Amino acid sequence: MKLYYIFHSCFMLEAEQCVIIFDYWKDSPDSNVKHMLEHTDKRVYFMASHFHEDHFNPEIFSLNVSNGQKRIILSRDIVRRRRAKETDADVLLRRGDTYSDDMISVKAFGSTDAGVSFMVETDGKKVFHAGDLNNWHWEDESTPQEVKKMEGDFMAVLRDIKAEYPAVDLAMFPVDPRLGTDFARGARQWIQTIKTTYMAPMHFPPAREKAMTFGKEAEFRGTKFLYIHREGEEIGTL
Repeated sequence: MKLYYIFHSCFMLEAEQCVIIFDYWKDSPDSNVKHMLEHTDKRVYFMASHFHEDHFNPEIFSLNVSNGQKRIILSRDIVRRRRAKETDADVLLRRGDTYSDDMISVKAFGSTDAGVSFMVETDGKKVFHAGDLNNWHWEDESTPQEVKKMEGDFMAVLRDIKAEYPAVDLAMFPVDPRLGTDFARGARQWIQTIKTTYMAPMHFPPAREKAMTFGKEAEFRGTKFLYIHREGEEIGTL
């Protein structure tokens, strides 16, 4: 199973029988998602966690998969916000909903922003994509009350996930230096709560180098950190 970083919060996971593309916003010159779609013989799943334009692009509806095996799994808020119609998606999920077929199973968990986060099982691996789930407090700007509320909301979602998935093989999770001093707090709390074999950072452009500094701490805590150097690269093999 290979993981490719595309852009922002978008990753492409190539499993034995399928390809999963999470939160597609735009392609990057070096990844050429469209080229892959034209040449793969595998089923392709597009999954979008919420309606924000940096996580969902309606272009996914028209992207051609040459073998015709394309399935679209959306958070229901995308339809509610009128970014798509119900008939555009094969599957619509809200928090707590599940979906499974002959290749993957999915459960939608909560978010501390819009939409949902996704837990996906395929090829015997447990893979989590956070969407906009994070401890989004701005320590340098927020009031103590705002910090406390975000902390509580975030930890409540983590407890829900841990109750069903105390360990995962891969977590794609925000490490966003815009948050200031404590930019990696959410990622740190994730790996302290849920045993994580690999972590791929996301939601960091244009502060990539700062985001990668969390890698040493993640590895100290027993999680292999998948460093990202450029868009389109293969960053890990599970």
